[in-house]
Amino acid sequence: MKKLLTLLAALITTIASAQEHTFELTGTVRAKFEYQPGENNARFDVRTARFGIGGEVYSRFAYKMEIDLSDEGRIKMVDAYVGAQIYKGLSFNIGYMRVPFTIDAHRAPHLQLFANRSFIAKQVGNVRDVGAALQWRTDTRIPLNLQFGVFNGSGLAENLAQYWTRYFNYSAKAQIGLTRGMNLQISYQTTRPEAIRIHLYDVGCSYETGRWFFEGEYLRKNYSHSTFPGVDAVDAFASYGLPAGKIIRTISFLGRYDYMDDHSNGIAGPSGSLIINDIRRHRATAGVTFSLGLPFSADIRLNYEKYFYDRPSAGSLPAQNPSGPIGPSDHDKIVVELMAHF
Repeated sequence: MKKLLTLLAALITTIASAQEHTFELTGTVRAKFEYQPGENNARFDVRTARFGIGGEVYSRFAYKMEIDLSDEGRIKMVDAYVGAQIYKGLSFNIGYMRVPFTIDAHRAPHLQLFANRSFIAKQVGNVRDVGAALQWRTDTRIPLNLQFGVFNGSGLAENLAQYWTRYFNYSAKAQIGLTRGMNLQISYQTTRPEAIRIHLYDVGCSYETGRWFFEGEYLRKNYSHSTFPGVDAVDAFASYGLPAGKIIRTISFLGRYDYMDDHSNGIAGPSGSLIINDIRRHRATAGVTFSLGLPFSADIRLNYEKYFYDRPSAGSLPAQNPSGPIGPSDHDKIVVELMAHF
């Protein structure tokens, strides 16, 4: 941790000495209280404590470094990459970054509408990796954003200095502005966590009109050689923002439905076959968010999550399933969260 902070301080000093640069410090904290009435248990949690720096040097070279001091209780690097503007609308990044895939997984914590991420964003389509990505944006009547990336498949592994591979991961994503307020996103990703290659397909659409915001996303995950049944995942939600006053700027009312099939992360269990890491579930979430009228972004979120399981007993699950029938945090819950971003 000391070395990482020293590196950040050195980078800040170097960038500050440049003649032509933009420089931005960002931070996000999400603290919450959760209560599971069916289990009669509760907890306080700091889900996010991010600090980052980023900007441009000489209008052509970009950089970003961000760490999270409390990513599920651990210190993790979130982003560490540099990039360059190759041509008008065409840019290139290399380093550790979010893989261009899905809609909801790409949302930064301060842009999330619910206290807890969707199944697509957390279990099925959540990938950060070391690699390179190319992006092309157009400012035509129909805006278009195309991204393509090649990645190690290692993540930010501790043994990255000794990591070599013959099998890279690939990702492609297209964002299309169909009409005013409507965006369509289509993406594809192929990964190989171990011996089995996995193919993921995602399509989603968002639409904003007046005080309403709608979004729907569908993801399909296929495992090569039928080593595990294909996984379907869905995320759909709506939000209505009501202007309030000076102290509370906006009150938003939200509803979400998301679903996930039995899911495997692609890593074999003790028997050598893929196992179920997350069992099939439905979830309905209702919430209200109070956006505060402060000099920085701050929200108070109140959510209720209702889970529905098709197979709540352990007897119908593979014996090698390490996580048991239902995870300790995957029950009906009430969540109160305070988010601050500067």
